[in-house]
Amino acid sequence: MSLLLAFLMLIVSQPVLQENTGQGQSNNNPDSAITMDSSMTIPTLKEGDKAFFNIDYPKAQSIYDALLKLDSTNTDVLWRLARLNVCIGDAISYNEKEKRDDYYEKAVEYARKCIALDEKKASGHTWLAASLGVMAENRGSKEKIKIAKEIKKELDRAIELNPKDDIAFSILGSYYRAIANISWFERMLANTFLGSIPEGSYEEAEVAFKKAIALNPTVIRHYHEFALLYIDWDKKKEAIALLKQAQTKPVMMKNDRRRLREIKALIEEYAEAGN
Repeated sequence: MSLLLAFLMLIVSQPVLQENTGQGQSNNNPDSAITMDSSMTIPTLKEGDKAFFNIDYPKAQSIYDALLKLDSTNTDVLWRLARLNVCIGDAISYNEKEKRDDYYEKAVEYARKCIALDEKKASGHTWLAASLGVMAENRGSKEKIKIAKEIKKELDRAIELNPKDDIAFSILGSYYRAIANISWFERMLANTFLGSIPEGSYEEAEVAFKKAIALNPTVIRHYHEFALLYIDWDKKKEAIALLKQAQTKPVMMKNDRRRLREIKALIEEYAEAGN
């Protein structure tokens, strides 16, 4: 049941970034610095986001931590910390599984706290789904299936709250692709011994990826994951077109560099196969 054991690892496959969407209510103005006293000024969310999108994760961490220390109920900080911890974990070598897992588990905690404080914070649901997906890599098959169901629930809620969330649609596309790749035999065994597996198809994945790109055409992940779907679907021409588009997009996170290397290798592989 190799596909079954691996399918949840594909669900998130390094989630993409997200700007502040302004969802939910917050008592904090991200554009205003907070003065503690005459000698100390707390940085703003805007400054934290600038550091994050400059891939200066240590600086972003220090700013978000300072803001959370000031107000532990700030949901705009909590979902950003979930996002940040996922991205830090993604940048750690696969050989350091325990270290990666520490960051992923922190991400889950931050995201859960975010939506516990404000259930209507769409970004909290999106990043809970993302962090659950990467955290599940080292879990057993039965727990993977349980987590997969929660991921789908969180993605559905995120999209319900914010239909313009390209991240949620991109992860949803990967989710459908992973589930569609489970064979009928593996599904039968899993349904018998592990509990029912959610449904998903290539067609549903395609719709989700197209929506993600329509909402945000600048993200490398959207094109890369969409291309992988077409490769699985034996639509190589469409896959190559998407891979070439991905090469024109800006690097927005550390993991994008890995994606670009993989994209280059895939293009070369299919170019050689066509000769």
